[in-house]
Amino acid sequence: MKKCFKLLAATALTAAMLSGCANQAKVEPKETPAPQTEKQTEAPAAAASEEKKTEADKSAESETKKEAESENAAKTEYEPVHLRVAYMPNMGSASAIIAARDGGYFDKVGITVDLVQFQGGPAEIAAMASGDIDISQIGHGAHALCIEGQAQIFGLDLYGKSDEVMANKEKGIEKIEDLKGKTVAVTAGTSSEIVLDLALQKAGMTRDDMELVEMDANGAVTAMISGKVDACATWSPSTNIIREKMGDNVIVLAGNADFFDQVAFPGSFIVTEAFAKDNHDAIVRFYGAVLKAMDYRKENVEEVCRWLAKEIEADPETIIATKDNYEWLTAKDVEEGLADGSIKNCYESQQQVFIDSERIKEKVPVEDYVMFDVMGEALELYKTIE
Repeated sequence: MKKCFKLLAATALTAAMLSGCANQAKVEPKETPAPQTEKQTEAPAAAASEEKKTEADKSAESETKKEAESENAAKTEYEPVHLRVAYMPNMGSASAIIAARDGGYFDKVGITVDLVQFQGGPAEIAAMASGDIDISQIGHGAHALCIEGQAQIFGLDLYGKSDEVMANKEKGIEKIEDLKGKTVAVTAGTSSEIVLDLALQKAGMTRDDMELVEMDANGAVTAMISGKVDACATWSPSTNIIREKMGDNVIVLAGNADFFDQVAFPGSFIVTEAFAKDNHDAIVRFYGAVLKAMDYRKENVEEVCRWLAKEIEADPETIIATKDNYEWLTAKDVEEGLADGSIKNCYESQQQVFIDSERIKEKVPVEDYVMFDVMGEALELYKTIE
């Protein structure tokens, strides 16, 4: 406490001054409140406002936040990737790739593609082995080469039902058994070859009962129409062209649908093991974009048919006529198939068909050649692509 005055020797004055100082000491000083900061002023108001928010408000804010996060993810800068992609000129092989390219989904993940046309899966795999192709889409038959270790499957595309064994009725053919001694055109390693094998097996026959002639799809069409072969195993749009040109003279002896109880006929995206190791991110991005394209294809299949027709310089109506020859899968189908194990079962049953026909000698774990992890990662990426 401050001294009020300097004390003097006089007793009376000292007493008086001490009394005055004592009275001052008893007075409680008034404290001036510290000025509130802006944040301190706003805090109670914000808390009160938060309490007043309805559940609908909070839900709306949550959705806005999710949309912002999704938009930010979609704006991810991707390192540009250029891929050489093999396809066959039909909806079963090319539709998802064309939809991903022309629909702009590859652009969204920083991918550009060069599309290269082939007539069969085995030729595509050979081109990948030589380094001329990075990614291929194959039908059921060429999956045997994946089981043998020549390629790795990283994405399921669709299930096919376009393969048929067709015959010329003018050659006296009405059923599979009538193929004995006949000339049959086939493309080795394809889904249609598998359908032919299954049909022969069901009839108690073997390939030795007929003369098989190796031809690509285009050659089979020409040979059938000209009568140079008695029958053929092929797929759409070749089957549609043969029907159109031969009319009532052609008969269908067997097709995929006859064997759905034994096996599915998947179309898949594949790479070599070496390419997969060095380009994991690229194939995840590729399949993520394809999954978006698969959704689009499902809802806009005729438009995708027209895109493909333009790419391969075909009559659009011929391609549109094949749109019901496939089971068009979506990203949801793939997600559910991974979760419930049905995709794994599909590839296992497919392998069993190859074993039963002695195309594959011994069972191989599906995980050895199907990259389920890539499918899962691509599904997560798919959810961020607008």
